[in-house]
Amino acid sequence: MNRLSVVDEIFLYRHRGLGLPIALQGLWRTGDTVGAPLLISLHDALGRGPLGRRVVRPHVPGARPRLEPGLRSYPLRYPPEPIPTTDVLTWADQQAEVDVDPELGPGWALTATRVEGGGTVVSLVCSHVLADARGLIDAVADALAERIRPSDPERVSDLRDAARLVRRVARGLRRARWSPTTGKPPRPRPIRSPARTALLDVDALAWDTAADTAGGTPNSLFLALATGVAHRAGLDWPVRIAVPVDGRTAAPGLPGAGNGVTMTEVVVDASDTPASIRHHARAAYTRGREGAPHGLPDEALQLLPDRLAARLAAGAGERDLLCSNIGPLPAVLDGFGPHRTTGVATRAVHPGLATARAATSTRLAAYLCRQGDRYTLALVALDDECFPTRAALRAHTDAELAAHGLHGRHW
Repeated sequence: MNRLSVVDEIFLYRHRGLGLPIALQGLWRTGDTVGAPLLISLHDALGRGPLGRRVVRPHVPGARPRLEPGLRSYPLRYPPEPIPTTDVLTWADQQAEVDVDPELGPGWALTATRVEGGGTVVSLVCSHVLADARGLIDAVADALAERIRPSDPERVSDLRDAARLVRRVARGLRRARWSPTTGKPPRPRPIRSPARTALLDVDALAWDTAADTAGGTPNSLFLALATGVAHRAGLDWPVRIAVPVDGRTAAPGLPGAGNGVTMTEVVVDASDTPASIRHHARAAYTRGREGAPHGLPDEALQLLPDRLAARLAAGAGERDLLCSNIGPLPAVLDGFGPHRTTGVATRAVHPGLATARAATSTRLAAYLCRQGDRYTLALVALDDECFPTRAALRAHTDAELAAHGLHGRHW
């Protein structure tokens, strides 16, 4: 289906200034210098894939916006001057400050830089309307493997889509129980400065061993670590975590809506361990997902004016923490042509926070992925009181890793 989902539209509201702006960034490091022709071919392939789409407004009231092939793209930027190894994270943060527009375009941007002593870092930023983290990774994997996904076979007119949506909402209203599926988000806090960030690699065997020793899983250890970092920074117990859950139901290989995740909540208290968090998370995955407020059918938001829908959806999926475990990365990302991959990271970014009038309940967002023999942990701190500097975020992270017998190598 090429129509936007409820989650897609929530990200679209935020892009239009009705909430915290959100984009996605994938970062990719190689051990030696990548030639420009390889990057140009990647750029061209990405433009032909799902990132190379744009949002088109419907002509019929009640119909959902749709995704169509995009008309514009940013040119590849790959300057010849290398940057110091110590500046990689600063460079990555700078690349995140790009205007990716899912409607007018361009909705994505590819940049790269050489690193002193050898190596290349590649940044891919896209609008969260066009893809979630798994969609971004799949787009890169397809481009590298020269796979062309089949176009969506279902092309529905605006009139027919509006009629379908109204029927779906009417059926949902008849079944509605008028009760929320999860607790309300904490009170939002205004954002006054750009996020503080950290990226670090942790040995996968050591991580898995620490999780097993504690009676948990790699995922429950991830939740425990993020919660510990937040508590060290000053958050009180209990800490409420928003956890994305993959909810894709479309047939594999079809480029449907950009976001295939829903949200659930895990609550962690002072007495919790990776073992108990494992049970909390398992129970959370079986509960109803967070949706529209007051028990309304989710799609009801898509029948309302943008400002009203954005107001009703404010804080959707937000808690004290966000912990997104993206999981293992496809093997095709282990190299780029003849160049060996030395690191991959994915995270949400927030372009324009220095000037945007935004607020959020999320104090800290954490993202985890596994590539080969390493886990990569990405942290984005939005609370400037608890995390006033990047150095403070790093110090809390290092201390929490050490408490679990782990050590991270910062980018």
